[in-house]
Amino acid sequence: MTRQIIVAENAGFCFGVRRAVEMTAEYNNKNNTRVYTLGPLIHNQDVVKSLENQGIFQIGSNEISKLEPGDTIIIRSHGVTPEIIDKLKQTGAKVVDATCPYVSSIQRKAKKYYKEGYQIIIVGDANHPEVIGINGWCDNTALVTKDGSNLGNLPDKVCVLSQTTEKLSNFEKTLDKVSRLAKDVVSFNTICSATNERQSSADEVSRIVDLMIVIGGKNSSNTRKLYEICSENCSNTLLIENVSEMPEEAINNYEFKRIGITAGASTPDWVIEEVINKLKSD
Repeated sequence: MTRQIIVAENAGFCFGVRRAVEMTAEYNNKNNTRVYTLGPLIHNQDVVKSLENQGIFQIGSNEISKLEPGDTIIIRSHGVTPEIIDKLKQTGAKVVDATCPYVSSIQRKAKKYYKEGYQIIIVGDANHPEVIGINGWCDNTALVTKDGSNLGNLPDKVCVLSQTTEKLSNFEKTLDKVSRLAKDVVSFNTICSATNERQSSADEVSRIVDLMIVIGGKNSSNTRKLYEICSENCSNTLLIENVSEMPEEAINNYEFKRIGITAGASTPDWVIEEVINKLKSD
């Protein structure tokens, strides 16, 4: 019995992630020195392992002092705080900033409006490295919220920003509440276009399939949100990091006549292709 595999139109590597991976590979190829990433370059273990096989290893923020002049350190696409950048430069290592340009734009907005006396509000996950980095550009004074529900009294001047991978509905809920609590509200919908496109196409596909497969890192924020969206539409939704996590009961169940596939912004094309080929071969 044949079955139809429908891949979401927008799935896999986004611009910022692809840029960071390509920059890292470029510096590894043209330097005879050690190349490191500050934390995992992207939230995908397959990519991280691939980099390690190329001799590119990650170090934590608590290991910055181990860097030496001549080393190369890559700032990942999520970005970091100004304090971390200063620490990196003090080591004498070559600092390569692979922060996604969309994230850099949010950092600049946080810095600008904080200096102008606005309370910065970030819609997103307080523990996500992107949000931690943005918060550093307003002296770690931002209020972080998922949907505005935890916000109480606010000053008159408020600037609302968003993590690039946040759901639009959460940003809109926050802005609605803030607009009722503050007099002077400046807001920027800084959810990147890639996030909107992926969420929209995943939503579309998951409404018409019997089984929906979301491929991406378990610690990837944008992948988790894709899973949440798909789960609302399709009761048979799986979240896997790669083909090795595909359950046999899903592969061999031909009651699933239409199978949808989407992937987070940190999932490389070859990981997606492996899942597709597995489904086609069984």
